[in-house]
Amino acid sequence: MRLITTALVAALAAPAAFAAPAYWADWTSPLTAASGVAGTITTGTDTVGVTFTGLYSFAQLSGGTFYWTNPATYTSATVDNAPATVDLIGLNRGGAKTITFSQSVHNPLIALTSWNGNVVDFGAPITVLSEGCGYWGCGTALVNAGGTGFTGSGEMHGVIELLGDFTSITFTDTSEHWHGFTVGIQGIADPGTGVPEPASLALIGGALAALAVVRRKR
Repeated sequence: MRLITTALVAALAAPAAFAAPAYWADWTSPLTAASGVAGTITTGTDTVGVTFTGLYSFAQLSGGTFYWTNPATYTSATVDNAPATVDLIGLNRGGAKTITFSQSVHNPLIALTSWNGNVVDFGAPITVLSEGCGYWGCGTALVNAGGTGFTGSGEMHGVIELLGDFTSITFTDTSEHWHGFTVGIQGIADPGTGVPEPASLALIGGALAALAVVRRKR
C-alpha cells in the first residue's frame, strides 16, 4: 500500500508537462442585429455558441488566406494544436469589443495574428502561452503592469489564455490597418466543481496508470 501511495503522490506532484487539444471557433455568419460575427466551438462532448460584437474590418468564415502559419507559434505546454482553418476576424478600428459564449467556459484561449504596436486590455488576468513568428513577421507581447493586457512589440503572433470562468469577455484595442484573432476553449466550466486544468487531468490519468503498474507488480 505504501508503494501505491508513493506512486500516486509522485504522479500528482510531477510538473505539468502535457498539452491538451484546443477547440477553435468555426465562425459561420455575420450578425444581423449588430456589428459582429457568430459561430460555434465544438469539443468532443459539447457545442458552445460564440459571438463577437463590435466594429471589425473583415471576417473569414469559409475561405480566404490561411494566416495561422508556423504552428509552433500557436502551440505550447498547454495547447497542442494551432488553428487549422482560415477562420479569423480582422479588426481595424479601436474600441470596446465583446466575445460571448452560450455557456461558461474555463480559461478561454485567443489566437492572435499581426498585433503590431497594438495596445489591448482584457480586464482580466492573462497568460501569454506562446508567441513568435507568423504570417506577417515576428514579435512579442509586452504584458502590462496589471497583467490584464499587452502591447504588441513588432508583429506579435501567438496565443493568450484568460484565467477564470467566462460567459463573456470585453476587451479594448487600438486602431491600426488590421490585426486578427480567433477564439478557442479546452473545456467548459462546471458551476459546482470547476473544470480541472487539462494538464491536471493528464496527471490524474498518469497517477492511475502508475497505480495499475504497481498493483500488477505486487
